[in-house]
Amino acid sequence: MKTKLLVEQHFHGCYGVNFNTASVDDILYLANKILTEGVGYIFPTLVTDSVDNIKTQVSKIKEAATKQTSDMAKICGVHLEGIFLNPEKKGIHDSKYFMKPTIDNFKLVEDDFIKIVTVAPELADVELLKYLREKGVKVQAGHCVGSDLSNCDGTTHTFNAMSGITHRASSTALSALIDDDIYTEIIGDGVHVFDDALKLLFKVKQMNKILLVSDCLPCTHSEVKEFDFAGSKIYFDGNKATSKAGTLAGSSKLLPDIVKILGKKDLFSKQYISNSYDYHKLESNGEIEWDEDFNIVKITH
Repeated sequence: MKTKLLVEQHFHGCYGVNFNTASVDDILYLANKILTEGVGYIFPTLVTDSVDNIKTQVSKIKEAATKQTSDMAKICGVHLEGIFLNPEKKGIHDSKYFMKPTIDNFKLVEDDFIKIVTVAPELADVELLKYLREKGVKVQAGHCVGSDLSNCDGTTHTFNAMSGITHRASSTALSALIDDDIYTEIIGDGVHVFDDALKLLFKVKQMNKILLVSDCLPCTHSEVKEFDFAGSKIYFDGNKATSKAGTLAGSSKLLPDIVKILGKKDLFSKQYISNSYDYHKLESNGEIEWDEDFNIVKITH
């Protein structure tokens, strides 16, 4: 089987690199190494942090993008996951840095290299959502409870850190499934979403609106077992990365690992890879050849 190179639009780091603390050289190292695993485009994702540090790290990621060479995954922009979330669904995020989603507050961190913003739409000023979309920024509902997705492009790690499906009320997850205009991120690592919920999404949702993401952490494909992330100490047991209280902090699988997991469950479609190209209007820059067990045989770029 052959597919396009993978697009990772939601991940916080890997190989020991944390985008919230990484240097320019760290980011370039990661971009080089991840291309060898079949990921051709990346959107480094920043977790909730202080305004000053978000601005610093956006600047570093942007600088790294100007120094790339042809043997690296293309850095397409920043996914800002933090600061505009709902404390009720904060997950691992440090809520002391949360801010009201307004245009004025966004302008505190604004940069033309921020391409995706995760926001709790029920807390947001509609003017902010419209402002972002007018600038070509993808607005994704996440860490939220709201069901009105009319000013959103997608949902962030669907089912996780959002109001779930119920037969007696509207919810973020329910709206994501039935709204044909909404793209839905999904973490198929076998930890974040139960298989039956994956099957539900794959069965109900339009196939061309499903986005595979990893939400992976610095411990991914590294020897790191303990690290600081989002203001918490995170412990990685080889399968799950959680806080001391047991809150999931993100995935420990790269996107190619997730493709293999889904493939072995007969839940994978090549369409899911193409969807990210359509969502971000990207041109294919190579391909992956997979064997029947979803191991990568060859990468061309």
